[in-house]
Amino acid sequence: MSAQADRKTENLPQWKQEEVDELEELIESYESVGVVGIAGIPSKQLQDMRRGLHGTAELRVSRNTLQVRALESTGLGDLVSEVEGQVGLVGTNDNPFTLYKELEASKTPAPINEGEVAPNDIVIPEGDTGVDPGPFVGELQSIGANARIEDGSIQVMEDSTVLEAGEEVSTDLSNVLNELGIEPKEVGLDLRSVVAEGVQFDPEDLDIDVEAYESDVATAAARARNLSVNASYPTEATAPTLVAKATGEAKSLGLQAAIEDEDLMPDLVSKADAQLRALAAQIDDEDALPEELQGVEAPAAETTSDEGEDESTDEPDDAESDADADADEDDDDDDDASGGEGLGAMFG
Repeated sequence: MSAQADRKTENLPQWKQEEVDELEELIESYESVGVVGIAGIPSKQLQDMRRGLHGTAELRVSRNTLQVRALESTGLGDLVSEVEGQVGLVGTNDNPFTLYKELEASKTPAPINEGEVAPNDIVIPEGDTGVDPGPFVGELQSIGANARIEDGSIQVMEDSTVLEAGEEVSTDLSNVLNELGIEPKEVGLDLRSVVAEGVQFDPEDLDIDVEAYESDVATAAARARNLSVNASYPTEATAPTLVAKATGEAKSLGLQAAIEDEDLMPDLVSKADAQLRALAAQIDDEDALPEELQGVEAPAAETTSDEGEDESTDEPDDAESDADADADEDDDDDDDASGGEGLGAMFG
């Protein structure tokens, strides 16, 4: 604290000094400290919000000059510029993102009064107003709503934007909104800025779509895994897939080379049988065929399943699908290229 600040503190009345001490204690007691706007919040509702934060955060409202002194003396001078208008200090041990989400969730709809500035576009929705025919239809039309009397009540024929964000609410509009029960603004603690572990966060930094963020992370992880598999780069996450892929490729190679391996024999026999039947079906003179091959029809195309691929991860990705497709294509190529040669050997 500077000498000038010391002198100012020394000249403070006792009650103000005690208030500054309590604010400093709050600031030093929490990992995250921020400034919140409380303008327009009725006293009772503010007390309800304070109670709602109990256990997760603490709100302290005081004079702005005293809040500034407390922030400067505890090294949070960066927040001083946010201490303007009706504000308070909030402290929490949660991270700033959780604090922002909690404060936003605590906001409630409220009516807007004459002379206030609209925080967003005010829209009167399409539908039955529930108001009996009378002068109210003229009031709706006067503020720009497409309304008329239909089926014994006043109807709004389409969604009608009656005031744009930033414009001032008129008396007529305020009366109409109150009559319809439309509450176009939200009332709650408005987080202006928060400091955590020496880093300052503004609302725009904290306002993130958690679901979209999680989806982006999941997509990035899937693409990284796919790249790892395609590049044959083993990691703890991709090793099972790479082993399954290698097993499938080894089996495909063994079938192409007709390697007489115990694990391949069932597939080799099936492959030879299919090739034999396919050739027999092409011969018109049945007397030229052994009795057991007479009347044989060409076998339907079958997809050979690799046992190794069944041992892959529970959630196959694009890379695994590509590996399966490659293995199937290799089998097809082998059928075309070596089928005649294999059968020729069988028939001598």
